Amino acid sequence: MNRRLELVCPAGSLPALRVAVDHGADAVYLGFRNATNARNFAGLNFDDGEMRRGIQYAHERGARVFLALNTYARAGQWSDWTRAADLAADLGVDAVILADPGLMRYCSERHPELRLHLSVQGSATNPEAIAFYAHQFGVQRVVLPRVLSLNQVRYVISNAPVEVEVFGFGSLCVMVEGRCALSSYVTGESPNTCGVCSPAKAVRWEETGSSRRSRLNGVLIDVYAPGESAGYPTLCKGRFIVRGGPDASPAYALEEPTSLNVLAILPELLQSGIAAIKVEGRQRSPAYVGQVTRVLRAALDACMRDPSGYAPRPEWVAELDRLAEGRQHTLGAIDRAWQ
Repeated sequence: MNRRLELVCPAGSLPALRVAVDHGADAVYLGFRNATNARNFAGLNFDDGEMRRGIQYAHERGARVFLALNTYARAGQWSDWTRAADLAADLGVDAVILADPGLMRYCSERHPELRLHLSVQGSATNPEAIAFYAHQFGVQRVVLPRVLSLNQVRYVISNAPVEVEVFGFGSLCVMVEGRCALSSYVTGESPNTCGVCSPAKAVRWEETGSSRRSRLNGVLIDVYAPGESAGYPTLCKGRFIVRGGPDASPAYALEEPTSLNVLAILPELLQSGIAAIKVEGRQRSPAYVGQVTRVLRAALDACMRDPSGYAPRPEWVAELDRLAEGRQHTLGAIDRAWQ
């Protein structure tokens, strides 16, 4: 219980990396400016020079750098992913976060000194699947999908041969990550290969005077009243009429726009034996990254000092709620007792 729980924070840009490190992140994760990472948005991510400067900045301050190569290589474009892996090894990243088994084999054979983490996009939810990646490719850490209860997380930790990392704050995903077909159904571009759930080129906003509408490739996702907070349009978090009748009204059919927040259960997570807590949000601003990192660093330090006396401070909860999707938080699947 006295060990340090690693705080892993997002870095969608060099300024975000710096602010995460400066506010107490033990590690940052980032990606190249291409489809090899699952946050392939215009204006995000790193070129070679920025990556080199970011790694130097983090290492000089005692933080580690993880590179997300967490999409699946597309047929005929295998060399894009292997070049990214080669460059990661040359630049000296501390680990690569992988989902594609073929790329894991490539890294384990070509760069055996490179530490491998199994991405949440790998969808490994049981010890047997995790053990396969550990034994076949030397994977040393798994990032668990956000669909497991706390008891299931404990079971995985007790039976898996690798370190376990769980998400602690940020947007949720209704799918077992790595298995989403919703985006490709509407846009023709899967997040598992193109690196984004809702490609910006497919998003359109309409102002009608009485409402704001969001569409994804022409499909109506949501209608917002004047002054209502509007989220980035993804199919899983849209409001739809799923039952007919004269009184039918749009509702969140799959998932409400709300953020995961584990402040309330940090002692239980620490006791479970997890190695790290991860913050979602490489697409977010440096200001967001700095605020979330500062709050979670304070909370983790307080919990590790005195787990039995720990309680989340109201100001921590309030600050994270202001940054949360929908300005509200949930424990998601973690507290589902029926699982």
